[in-house]
Amino acid sequence: MTTELRRLRNYIGGEFKDAADGRTTEVVNPATGEVYATAPLSGQADVDAAMAAAAAAFPGWRDTTPAERQKALLKIADAFEARADELVAAESENTGKPLGLTASEELPPMVDQIRFFAGAARLLEGRSAGEYMDGMTSIIRREPVGVCAQVAPWNYPMMMAVWKFAPAIAAGNTVVLKPSDTTPASTVLMAEIIDSVLPKGVFNVICGDRETGRAMVEHSTPAMASITGSVRAGMQVAESASKDVKRVHLELGGKAPVVVFEDADIPKAVEDIAVAGYFNAGQDCTAATRVLVHESIHDEFVAALAKAATDTKTGAPDDEDVLYGPLNNPNQLKQVAGFIERLPAHAKVEAGGHQVGDKGYFYAPTVVSGLKQDDEIIQNEVFGPVITVQSFTDESQALEYANGVEFALASSVWTKDHGRAMRMSKNLDFGCVWINTHIPLVAEMPHGGFKKSGYGKDLSAYGFEDYTRIKHVMTSLNG
Repeated sequence: MTTELRRLRNYIGGEFKDAADGRTTEVVNPATGEVYATAPLSGQADVDAAMAAAAAAFPGWRDTTPAERQKALLKIADAFEARADELVAAESENTGKPLGLTASEELPPMVDQIRFFAGAARLLEGRSAGEYMDGMTSIIRREPVGVCAQVAPWNYPMMMAVWKFAPAIAAGNTVVLKPSDTTPASTVLMAEIIDSVLPKGVFNVICGDRETGRAMVEHSTPAMASITGSVRAGMQVAESASKDVKRVHLELGGKAPVVVFEDADIPKAVEDIAVAGYFNAGQDCTAATRVLVHESIHDEFVAALAKAATDTKTGAPDDEDVLYGPLNNPNQLKQVAGFIERLPAHAKVEAGGHQVGDKGYFYAPTVVSGLKQDDEIIQNEVFGPVITVQSFTDESQALEYANGVEFALASSVWTKDHGRAMRMSKNLDFGCVWINTHIPLVAEMPHGGFKKSGYGKDLSAYGFEDYTRIKHVMTSLNG
């Protein structure tokens, strides 16, 4: 007996549709390794249709009042909350994530973030109108940029979709959103829920692979391209968008340093860092994966972190005792395992370092010590449940090691010395610095990095303003 696969469809102009040429891809549950659905493999015709729908809807949505856009987003937030169990189930099947943690740690922030942007819609700020030249009054207008082509990643499919569409729609733009080809289910469900709230064409979802994303970015219609993904993908998007000078918003990789000084509360630091490093199987650009520890506490810290790793559990989505589920796909499992297989002779695996089970893509919580600054695993993003540990001698060397990578998204400092914490937060070259904690996010504060971690901000008023353009209007007072 065979189980019929679920059939996911694109959402274009308020209608659910198959790909124009009928092509599909299989969608796999990473906790089991089994196919559970098919999704459209969208081509140029589908991209054209979605862009046309978004462009047709833009003038009407642009001209709605902020209050109307706020009301719509609040309705979406309420609808997501009302159908939370369905969204959590879809996300868990997408990703293999634990059901309980997805319900408690991901859905509430998503809903809160939508409500934040609903409020932000009515709080756009600009320079005061005034006479900056005799006889002339200047006014600043903030306007939506237009159609936005948005590509979301597979590590947080639901939440990253919210980070994309909520500020764009709040600002009066229309959206064509592509989820990852491995995790389309929850985004398609979002479209189903949103269908009863927004006018047709304001929000569109097309499924597909990287070629679909490339066609979206290269399309002549969007005024802005936004992607959360790898550095390689971001570079390709920036290059493609440059051909017609599209605005680009990039949230890319990370390699967060976690700097632990000798006066830190070691038990608390170990506990918090283990959670921040292993949550979501370490598939997080801000994950606490690169720990720098003062030499005087290095051995004690490594022993405690290795025990914390051993005590951390990965497993099936319905197991209430697990901290994280599987890696997203076979290629990601191969990538993570490859970093461990290629470790230099001076490195030591203190815990983990192996696949778990023979079904799905689970990998053990891992700690690696004895590493040098130029080692591959220090310089490159693993994107898995692997925490590395290096030793430093003083504050200067800690900064040198922390800043000595090409990524610059997030970081943290662990110390009781307020002055040192302030110096480190000033000198760490990262878009976010946490002090005595790692990974909390709030809707009111910006998220985004420097260097090869990209540019543009998610969340906050800064993220909202990224989806607007500024127009100067000057009028004569004499006629």
